[in-house]
Formats: sequence, C-alpha cells, structure tokens
Amino acid sequence: MRKQVIAYLHSHWDREWYREFEIFRMRLVRVFDRVLDMLENNKIPCFYFDGQVSALEDYLEIRPENTNLVKKLIYAKKLFIGPFYCLTDEFLTDKTCFAKNLEIGMKKAIDYGCVDFIGYFADTFGHSQNVVDIARDFGIDKFIVWRGCGDFPAEFKWCGADTVNLVRGYFQDVFSLNCTIEEKAQIVKKNLDLISEKSGLYVLYPIGADHLGIPEDIKDQISAVNELLKDDYNIKLSSPFEYFKNVSANFDEFEFNEELRDNSKTFTLQGCYSSRLDLKRYNIQCSYMLDLASRYVSFCKANNRYDSIIEYAYKMLIRNQAHDSISGCSTDDVHRENITRYKKILQIAYTIIDELKLETQFEEKMVINLSDKFYSGIVEFESAKSQEGYEKFQYREGFEWNLLADTQRIPITEDYKRIYTYLAEISNVEPNETEFIMPEISESDLKITETSIENSNISLKIIDNKIYINLIPFSIVDFADLGDSYNNAPKPDDKGETFKILRTKIIFKSSCRAVLKIDFEGVWDVIPLFITLDKNSRYLKFEFDWNNTQMNHLLEACFELPTKIHAVYSEDMNILIKRLFDPNYDIRKNLPNEKGKEVKTNTAPMQRGLLIDEKENNLGIITKGLTQYEVYKNKLYIPILRSTGMISNPKNSARTTPAGPPIETPELQMIGKNKAEFYVFFGNETAFDEVMSQVYNYIIT
Repeated sequence: MRKQVIAYLHSHWDREWYREFEIFRMRLVRVFDRVLDMLENNKIPCFYFDGQVSALEDYLEIRPENTNLVKKLIYAKKLFIGPFYCLTDEFLTDKTCFAKNLEIGMKKAIDYGCVDFIGYFADTFGHSQNVVDIARDFGIDKFIVWRGCGDFPAEFKWCGADTVNLVRGYFQDVFSLNCTIEEKAQIVKKNLDLISEKSGLYVLYPIGADHLGIPEDIKDQISAVNELLKDDYNIKLSSPFEYFKNVSANFDEFEFNEELRDNSKTFTLQGCYSSRLDLKRYNIQCSYMLDLASRYVSFCKANNRYDSIIEYAYKMLIRNQAHDSISGCSTDDVHRENITRYKKILQIAYTIIDELKLETQFEEKMVINLSDKFYSGIVEFESAKSQEGYEKFQYREGFEWNLLADTQRIPITEDYKRIYTYLAEISNVEPNETEFIMPEISESDLKITETSIENSNISLKIIDNKIYINLIPFSIVDFADLGDSYNNAPKPDDKGETFKILRTKIIFKSSCRAVLKIDFEGVWDVIPLFITLDKNSRYLKFEFDWNNTQMNHLLEACFELPTKIHAVYSEDMNILIKRLFDPNYDIRKNLPNEKGKEVKTNTAPMQRGLLIDEKENNLGIITKGLTQYEVYKNKLYIPILRSTGMISNPKNSARTTPAGPPIETPELQMIGKNKAEFYVFFGNETAFDEVMSQVYNYIIT
C-alpha cells in the first residue's frame, strides 16, 4: 500500500560547535535570508526553525529590517519557532534553568505570533523523563525525539505524552547532494523503507541537516522523486503538526515511562558528561547563583528593577547549555567564549546581591535564609575588622563589597585591605527570615588527629596508608583514555593506577572546623586533596586543586562498597531517579567492531548528586560540577578529570563511526590548573535532601 510521507523542511542550528558562534551566525544569515525569500514567494509551504528562538534572535540582530516579515510568516503558519529559547542538554540542565528556557522561549515566540508548539529534541544526547512534566506545565503535550530510543515504533506514549521517534534521525540532506535524481530517489526510498517499518500509513520525514540551507528547486526535486517512488510513497511538504494530527490514534499502542538513554540504535555520546569539567563547574555555580540572586530580589520586593537583567543573565546561561556547548565537544575558541559568558553571569549575580545588601543596610554578622527550610550549621562571613569570639578561617586581599556597590564612592588605594573570612554557627534560622550570627552556641563533637577527622556523624581515617570513610575504602585511580570529547575509549587491558598517599597534614583546626590535607602521588603528578569537616555535620567536603601535566587519561575518585552495586539514585531535573546497572558489565571486554556502533557503558549523567541505598551499600555524593558516575562490581567511580584532545577521534575504539569532525582541541587535554569538589555522606533520601540543602544553601551573609 502506498504510504503518505509528511516531510518538513528544517535546519538544525547549533549556535556554536566545530566553528565559533559569529562564524555560524554569518552562515545563519545567508541560510535564513534564503528561507524567508522562499517562504514569501511560496517556493516552500513552511519551515520548522528547530524548536528554538535564540537562532531567530541571532538572525534579527543582524537583519532587524526583516522583523515584520518574520511576524507575517509566523502568523500565516509558514514559519514555526519555539517553544525553547535554546535547545539545551537535558541531563546537564537543572529544573529551574529548563523551566526558564521554556518561559523565555515561549514568551519570545508568542510575541512574534507563534501559537503552535512541540517539545522538539532532535539532537540532544538522550532525553530526561522529567522534561515532560516541566513542559506540560507550559501547555506542551507533543514531543519529537531521536537519540536514546531503543527499538521503538515511530509513535508512542512517553511519560504520558504523544511522542514521535525520528527513526532515522533529523539528518536527511539527500536533496542537497550532488548526484542524479535517480540516485536521490534510491537514498530516499532506503530511508523511508526503514522508517516505514516502524510507522503506519503516514511517515514523518525531516528534510535538512546541521546548518544547511534549503535547495531552491526543492519542490521540483520532490516531484521528480515522487514520480520514481509512486508505487510506494507520496511525499508532501508540510509540518510536523499535520503529522501529529494524522497519527493521533497510534500513540496509545506503545508506552514508555523512563528516560531515553538506550544507545543500541543511535549514539548517545555519554563521555560528554566528563569532558571539560571546568564548564560543568561554572554551569552549576551560575545556575545556583542566579537562583540565589533571584530569590533575594523577590525577598527585597525589587523585581521590577531586576527582571530584565536576570532574564539577560539567564539567556546567556541557557545559550551556554546548548548541547554542543555545555557538553564540551566544540572548539577551544568556543569554550573560551563559554567561560567568558559564565564569568559575566557570576558578575551579574554577585552584583545584584551586593547592591541589595547595600540598599537594605545589610550589617556584618547578619544572615538571611532565603530557602523554604529551617537552616542550622557553620556559616562564613567576611570582615576587614577583627571579630572577637569568632574563628578566623582564611583571608583575601581586596575591597570590601559595600564600597564597590556604593555608587557615591570610588575605592582608592588605601581601601585595598586584607579581608578575613570568619566562621560562625547558626541554629534553626527560619525560612525567609533575617537574624544576627552569634558566637559558637553548641559544644564541639570534632575529633582530630594527623591522620583522621571525625564527628558524631561521619569519620575519615587513614589506616595502613589507605583512606576509609566510615569504613568505606576511598582511592584515586588513573586510567588511559584514547577517546575524544564524545566518548571515553579505554584500553582493553587497563587495570588503572591507584595513587599512593605521600603525606597527610592537618592544616586547619578549631572547635567548629577541621581541614585535613592529603597529598597523593602517582607516576606523574602530586595531587593535593583538602578534606573539610564541620562540627555536627553529616558530610565531608572533598576539594582537589592541582596542575594536570599529562594527556589522554581519565582520573577518577573511587568508592569501594561492601557488595556489588545494582542501582543508583541520581539527580535529574532536581529529582532523584533510579537507574539499574549490571555490576559485572565490563566496557573493556565489549568494545564494538561493527560499523556504526557505540559501546554500551556503565556510566550515567547526574546533575548535583547521587545516592546508593541498597542493603549493605549506603553512600551519598553531592557534587559541584562533577556530572558523571560509573559503576563496576562493588565500585563507584566519579570522574574528576577526563583529558583528551580531539572533538571526534576517528580511531576511537568506543565508537566505530565519527560523531563530528576530527578537529584537534589541545585545551580539551585540561593541562594546567584543575579543580574538583564533592561531598560525601551516608543515609537515605531524607539525608540526601538535608545535605543538598546544606551544600546548596540559600544563605546570604
């Protein structure tokens, strides 16, 4: 039976990737100039602009004279934009940022006149199950996905929403190829046959690719191909919305209610979650600080003055969360620009807080709890004056915040001072309340030696030159990595090198805090680890700060649990989800040799933390920018550095087909200064929530 093919014209637009943003934008102007001309002159019926508004904004900054034409075409339902501001990675984006992405994107799209929206995820590296509920809050109930689907039909219910699986992906550039129409018809038929196996009477067929323009003679080409395929298919240029309308009865035939991370059919490129971990650290910090600044603005009832600057900062952050940006799989120049944007976001967030502190006459030793929970614990505050009764922790050289925020004063040389950080204790500060910090109010439960720190909740001890956290062995292990920005490629026989403890020393000791420094020695570098424990705290804070000198390796923190790990609860869109693992699976024994395959892994992404809570195994980790973990037997690995040097290595043993161009990226080797920070605790989901609220607190001092 002849099938009806609904084909939609599109161009998947990465703002930056193997070329830098402004270069791609100049290409965008050329591509979209032609698209607008073709739409206006009825050479094509409609164009789907990749589900994001940022590309349109980028275009109209250069071509503002085309704004009215864009609005006219959107109103006529010839041009479809939104709902997202930018197509972001779903596993490296928290719930607040993902909702902001939709909020800003839909507001912009509606302003331009668009009223039809699909949750369009053409090229993100797998799909979070939690995005459906967030999008549903914005009235979006239809989705298009690709990467991460297993052997699925073309239409299915995903977490309750009507969803289309792009069986052959969005990348269909056949009509732009330099070959005969007969050869094009053969290629089109091959792809349509494969899609048709998973479809009913209607087939959805994307026409377009990354940064690709529309051929001027696209209508004539389709007519010619239709004539050659008339016994099997009829291709009609339309939009995805018509396809959803025609297949509405099919979605209930198959249902899937979990995340989409299966890489048996398409690459999901899981090594991205540990590429360029400096980007991940900045991303987490910016997400947190913008949220904190926003809460403070609301607390001070200053929304009208700060709404536009906060939206400006969120737009910068969301652009940085585009999958080729936050994933760390672009050129070195792209990622330098990412870091510049991150720094600008932090400048805005900190300045908002300082301005409001000055305006509200914020005093030293004052604390505001901007969370929705009571807060107790050790806090830090700064002062250039001596503060009797408080523990002095560290200092910096610089200007006091109130001087820099005051528009009626200019700092002079004499204002550049030594500013100390003091430690203080607060207890049960109510949500959205202001209190003054008082000197220590409870007895210390810290016990400190040169080889151990512990309190009544948790302990770290060095016994026979090995580290134990509540009797759980901890180590640092280094493996070779012959991969690229997309995939870790291990050596088949690599057992890893475990770093040895070179020396230990207590570098800070007080009644409320202890800091133990451990220097680890490998064959190439000494890596210092600073472990902090506060009195009454449930967690240990781990901070690595070192210079990496080596290339092509994977450095991991390793926790050795009593029994094999079968399940991990990890954070996804601010919710803990359960992932199951085969603890005996060994990636090194399963490297692919068939073309077009990507190795299955026992790694997974996380946002800010994970929890192992099964029988004898009990461990929680909260991180600040470490966004991947791996399970093998009874060991949990957290990558603290992944060092490779190419966007896509054609010799990557973990993936037998390139995932991008083989562009060398020396800075991906992460030579030089590196940091890593995470927090270790034991307990259940309640403990996870408690420690998370301590680590990511909404306290202003």
